[in-house]
Order: sequence, then structure tokens, then C-alpha cells
Amino acid sequence: MKSDHVHKYPKAKQIPLAQREWPSRVIEKAPIWTSVDLRDGNQALAIPMTINEKLEFFDHLVKTGFKEIEVGFPSASETEFQFIRQLIEEKRIPKDVSIQVLVQAREHLIKKTIESLEGAHSAIVHLYNSTSPLQRKVTFNKSKDDIKQIAIDGTKLVKSYCKDLKGTHIRFEYSPESFSDTEVDYALEVCEAVMDVWEPTEKNPIILNLPATVEVSTPNVYADQIEWFCKHLKQRKSAIISLHTHNDRGTGVAATELGLLAGADRVEGTLFGNGERTGNLDIVTVALNLYAQGIDPQLDFSDLNTLKTVYEKITRMKVPERQPYSGDLVFTAFSGSHQDAIKKGIDRRKKISNEDPLWEVPYLLIDPKDIGRDYQAIIRINSQSGKGGVAYILNEDYGLDLPKAMHPEVGNIVNAQADQQSTELKADTIYQIFQSEYVNISTPLETLQIEQQTDKTGDSVHLKANVNYKGSPYKIEGKGNGPISAFVDALDQQGWKNFTLKDYRQHSIGSGSKTEAAAYVQIEHSNGKDFFGCGIDANIEKAGLKALVSAFNRANL
Repeated sequence: MKSDHVHKYPKAKQIPLAQREWPSRVIEKAPIWTSVDLRDGNQALAIPMTINEKLEFFDHLVKTGFKEIEVGFPSASETEFQFIRQLIEEKRIPKDVSIQVLVQAREHLIKKTIESLEGAHSAIVHLYNSTSPLQRKVTFNKSKDDIKQIAIDGTKLVKSYCKDLKGTHIRFEYSPESFSDTEVDYALEVCEAVMDVWEPTEKNPIILNLPATVEVSTPNVYADQIEWFCKHLKQRKSAIISLHTHNDRGTGVAATELGLLAGADRVEGTLFGNGERTGNLDIVTVALNLYAQGIDPQLDFSDLNTLKTVYEKITRMKVPERQPYSGDLVFTAFSGSHQDAIKKGIDRRKKISNEDPLWEVPYLLIDPKDIGRDYQAIIRINSQSGKGGVAYILNEDYGLDLPKAMHPEVGNIVNAQADQQSTELKADTIYQIFQSEYVNISTPLETLQIEQQTDKTGDSVHLKANVNYKGSPYKIEGKGNGPISAFVDALDQQGWKNFTLKDYRQHSIGSGSKTEAAAYVQIEHSNGKDFFGCGIDANIEKAGLKALVSAFNRANL
């Protein structure tokens, strides 16, 4: 890139819209969705879909809830034509779904396209021709009147040939291709000329698709174009205004959302944004953006992982790991502060979910479970992770609810391992590190056998134990108000007690016959440092003693 070359790129034209209304509006309902995966998406693939792949994809689009599906360009190839015939002849199209076919404004192509629809119960014929100054000058070398006449003649041909389709409800869609780079008054002139030929009504409206075939401006300019067009269209109630945005500037989603604010009724796009150049609109993103604002998108992405798997298999493309909602890493936090906030949010929600149904978890726009994702993938650990992430993994995957005072130390130990290995640590590795550092540690003090008796009042415990300490066997005993204090007394009588017991807590792991107990002990060594230990055992008292021994051993290694 050379700075002295920048002057060859013209600025986008502004729209003469004195009192724009779209900035103060909000989206209140889902638009009409039209999938163009099987046509626009397919033509952008290095290896186009086979008929069988198209059939499988079509079935998934129907299952997702699309009521309008652009199935192909039947005049372009025999494969496209035969796919549409198979859909119709095998009765694969539900009664509430309309298939859509694309065609250029040429008679032989229109004739072939209409033939492909024989026997369909409902179809949309989508006619287009390019209208922008650049296309008029470079591609067609034709005047405005010539280009408008192409649209008029094409519409007349579609209307004429459609009379041969008996029992098929035909709707008509017209696109002034490159609308985003066309003078808005001229685009309006062409569309109204098309409407004069088609003669739509409020009950049987025309679809006017206004595509950002190439993104040439910021999304607000596209919104201005849409609002201007809607305000100046004579028969607005007899037209469905449709959007078809591409992503050349990386703002296809924003352009669509602002276009809906500006008055559009319908959206064309593809799953995950597949399309020419930088792609089409990602319908998944726009639909789930609505969902995140409490608006039913009227599409079912409750099993987004399966839909993504099918998409990747058929298109041979990969959904990027950071793709909104659908990417592998979008519900994953590596940052320690993010992990801590997520854990607190999830913990809080578990406590108050019955009182407050609103989703309020920091950094997570929606509940991953709503789209078939799993909480297990939310937090993963590397050297950049924090104390909350490690504690969350141990709690969610292994049922270990560590005392909060223990979080920083455990997090530091796990993160040091990740840093040393220069890699992400999976949950099982984190658990192994925790076990080796804290759980049932038996060196230098190992308990071999423990006996305890409670006096008649139940207030005092007498404990006897056979132990190995630094390789030598000992018999020790002590008294206290419970097993833990009795064992501490036994250590004191041997002259081994060099700590103060600061905290003890326990909880159960699992349920039913497989329930175990986990206990945590925090001691303060005579040198002023704190040490933690964890004990896990089927018996709660034994778990507590193992936790104490583990803490003692960690302090005396």
C-alpha cells in the first residue's frame, strides 16, 4: 500500500435524507429470513455441492426453520436444474416453504427457469440486472434507459411464462444488482417500472431486493439508502423490502441491522456468512443478536454444533474459531480476570435463577446451553489464566469446591505448569496437578492405621494411630473435641506440631452410592506461611484427617 495511491479511491456518495428516522428506532421482531446457501453460497465454493450434498443441506435449512430458500440458478447448469426437479418430484419441500430461483433478464434463461418449477406448490422467481454507473459503463456500455428496459422486458417475460405454471403460487422478486453503488433515485425509477409491469397488490406484494452487492460505504449510508427508498416508493404497502448484504468492508451484519431499522422487511444471507469475496451476511449472527436482545428470531439454532458440523462437511470450509456464537472459542476465557468474573456470574445465577430469570453473566452475551454449547468449554487454562478459572474447572468437572483462600495458590501452581509447558492445559491435566500437589499427600508423614474412641458424653475423642514419619514407624495418640483436634494433639505430643490450624471445611462429591467426601485444611506454619491440604475419602472423618496430613506434609517437605 502506498499513500500516494489513495487518491484513486472515490468517497462514497451521501444520501439526501434530511430527517432520517432509523437512528432512533429499535428492532422489535425478526425479519423474513431467506437462505441463499444453495445458490449464492454454493457458487462461492471451490468445489460446488453435489446434488446429494444439496439435498442434505436443504433438509437442515428446513429443520432450522427457513420458510424461503433460494435453491439455485436452474438455467446455469444441468446439475442446478436436476436438483430443483428432484426436490419437487420427490416432494421434499414442506407446504409452508417456498423455494426461490435466480435468473437473469434473458428470455431463454427465464424459460428454462420456469420449466424447473413445474409441479412446485410455491416458488419465488428472482429476476435481476445490474444498475450501477460502473456496471452500466464498464460491463454493459448501456444508458440508464437501456438498463431500465432490460428490467421491464425481463419482468414481462417472467409474467408471461409463469402463466404456464398451473397449481403453483408464484411470487416475484426483483433485484437492482449493485444497488449499494446505484443512484437511489434511479434505483427507485427502475423498481417502480418493474412494479408497473408486475402489478403487485398488498395481498400479493412484490419483493424488492436491494443488495449491497459490494460494500462501498459505511453501514449508516446503506441505512440511509434503504430509508430513502422506502419513503419514496409509491406503492410501499405492495412491496416487501429485502436486504442482501455482502461483507467487503467487514460490516455486513451492521449494514443489515441498520437496514432493518431503516424499514426493510426481509433478509437474505447464508449460514456462517459463506459467499463471494469476503462473504455474504452471516444469518446465524444476526438471528442470535436478536435472540440476545430478547427477540425470538424464528430460527432454531438450539443445536448449533451439529449445524456447523454439517456445514463444514458439505462446504469443505471451516467456521473460524472466533466467529460470533458459532466459533469454537467464543465461549472460552483464557484471561484470568475474565475467568473469575464468569465463575462469579455462573455461581450467582445458580443461587438466584428461580428469583431472577434474566441472564447476567459477565463476558457471556447469551447462555451457551441455549445453542447447544457446554459450560465445560467456557474456561480453559494456559499461562495467562487466573485463579478463578482453575477453581471453576475443578468445581464443574470434578465437584471440588475449593475454599476461596485456596484459589490463588492453586491457580499459580497450575499456571506455572502451563507456562513451563507453553501450552493450554486440559481439565484432566489440571486435576492431576491438583491431586499430586494437594490430595492425600503421604510424605513425610504417612498414616497406616487409625483408631478412635468417643467418650460417653460425646464431647471428647481419643485417637491412636500407627504412622511412618521420615521413614520411621511410630505409635502416636492424642485427645480433642474431634478427630482433627485429637490428631493435632497427637502431633503436638510427639513434638512435631509446628503449625496452627486456621480453617477446616468439607463437602460431598457426587450422589448415591458413589458419594465421596472432600475436606480442606488450612494451617499456618511457624514461619508465618499458610499451607493447604485436601483429603478425599468415602468416610468424611478420614477425608478430614487426610486433608490435615496433606497440609502438614506440604509444610514440612
